[in-house]
Amino acid sequence: MIFPLLISALLLAGNPVPAQSAQNPAVTPPQVSQPEPAPEPTTYKSDMGFTYQYPSTWELVDTKPMLPAAQQHAQDQASSDPEKRGAACAQVGFLARHGTPGSVILSLSLPFDCFGSKFAQEDLPGVGSGMSQGIKANFDITNSIYGAYKLGKHNIWIERATGASKGHPDATYTIETVCGILDKGMVCLLGMVKDDATLKLFEQGQVSFEGDPPTALVPSNAFTAKP
Repeated sequence: MIFPLLISALLLAGNPVPAQSAQNPAVTPPQVSQPEPAPEPTTYKSDMGFTYQYPSTWELVDTKPMLPAAQQHAQDQASSDPEKRGAACAQVGFLARHGTPGSVILSLSLPFDCFGSKFAQEDLPGVGSGMSQGIKANFDITNSIYGAYKLGKHNIWIERATGASKGHPDATYTIETVCGILDKGMVCLLGMVKDDATLKLFEQGQVSFEGDPPTALVPSNAFTAKP
């Protein structure tokens, strides 16, 4: 199963957050002050049954205006009935971006009540791989590695790869896709990031699937653990 809708979401990274204008140091003299505490993270709560925390300093992008056109494009590109249904039902839960050039964190889901059937746990590697294939329409993917682990009672599939934009080959990202199957549907969290520090922010975001205790999305042994 390929979700071409993913491509449209990723392309937002090509429109990075504009850099803020530098302040004139002559206008505001330097002041001595105590360091400000780190801002509380923003918690995204999905009606699919999970929560995820990302940095509150990131810009939340409203994807609703672009969703209908993206879904229509995905359906037009679909080659089978399951792909067409998947394109029609796929949802972008949230999309946040930060920096110039921009890094992106987003969630994607496929509700089973819309899709018309459920995936079994043994379908997870195949469905996860199929979803990540959609990225290759706009990125040259290299250095892919895969892993599987458990968060609470849930099996998790993960892929990490290097992606170079086909239109701008000098623009490279680390692309990490993390997927699981919940009672209500298939869910994936994806980070497309420019540096190791941002990758760590994505991986250390606290996630809770269906009431499990919150924990880091990606453990340190993600690519060696046995589910």
